[in-house]
Amino acid sequence: MMDPTFPDADRIRIVLVGTQHPGNIGSAARAMKTMGLHRLVLVAPERFPHREADALAAGALDVLEAAERHDTLASAVADCGLVVGCTARARRIALDESGPREAAAKVLAEAARGIDAAVVFGRERTGLENDELQLCHAAVTIAANPGYSSLNLAASVQVLAYELRQAMLAREGAAGDRTGAQTPDDLPASHAEMEGFFGQLADTLDAIDFHKGRTPEAAMHKLRRVFLRASPDAREVRLLRGVLADAQRMARLAGERGSGSQS
Repeated sequence: MMDPTFPDADRIRIVLVGTQHPGNIGSAARAMKTMGLHRLVLVAPERFPHREADALAAGALDVLEAAERHDTLASAVADCGLVVGCTARARRIALDESGPREAAAKVLAEAARGIDAAVVFGRERTGLENDELQLCHAAVTIAANPGYSSLNLAASVQVLAYELRQAMLAREGAAGDRTGAQTPDDLPASHAEMEGFFGQLADTLDAIDFHKGRTPEAAMHKLRRVFLRASPDAREVRLLRGVLADAQRMARLAGERGSGSQS
């Protein structure tokens, strides 16, 4: 199953969210294997395992049998340093957007650094929901015919898988120039570490009454984009969380002093 010409394939996962037709899962597995990819992750598929998936895999049953299954997208990408969501139309979630070639280069660059990366595809009819796109660092859009942009799920996987392989082939000659191994603290924080930070950030903003009665969603969306774009490493996230912990402590003390003065 392993393709010796694609040494970073272990770090790259294709994630299918809420797939409705099992045949698309099998066709996606086939599309992956033809391009040297093998890490298929399924999030809450409607029907899997299924004989239609097996039939359309056409020789890629090993990819299907090894597929990971998760109940949520957050769980599926928790250990990833880069998550790219494939979307066909503009959303309210502001994400850095790129085409398949640029996105593939970014994904492969992270994989070459020893960082797990995910390319995420949504449901056949509705794609990725806004809360799922919120978990992505960037978006990739395939420039299809605007008059008929209905691209099959497996075809979309094939486009991204092809671009990943082309990016790999372009880097192959420079493989000897890669830098040495990095420590975990030098690598970008994992998805789970960033989500833990964002949860604490939201709690801290509430504690210091940052929103002043306004809804917090808009500010948090913008702050998420700032920190995801900065791509802090694990050590930096720990530092930021230490700052937030102190801010929460000071807010708690200020509240206790305020309560005492009113009694």
